[in-house]
Amino acid sequence: MPSSSQPATEPNDELETAVDQAISACGGDMRATIRALIVANEYLETEVGELMKAVSHAYTRGRFHSYSG
Repeated sequence: MPSSSQPATEPNDELETAVDQAISACGGDMRATIRALIVANEYLETEVGELMKAVSHAYTRGRFHSYSG
């Protein structure tokens, strides 16, 4: 596992780069990084739920039609 001070081991590995950036943004503190990612994930899950409700409500009111191919 690469340390937070070293760049990603493969030049085109975007995931490893993102991991390194997240750790760096939290000052190298792994617990703070995990905490921030959990908070961000919970926020995104809430947003997805709200969007699903809005689309569902609009669909039942006839604003959206299913794809017929």
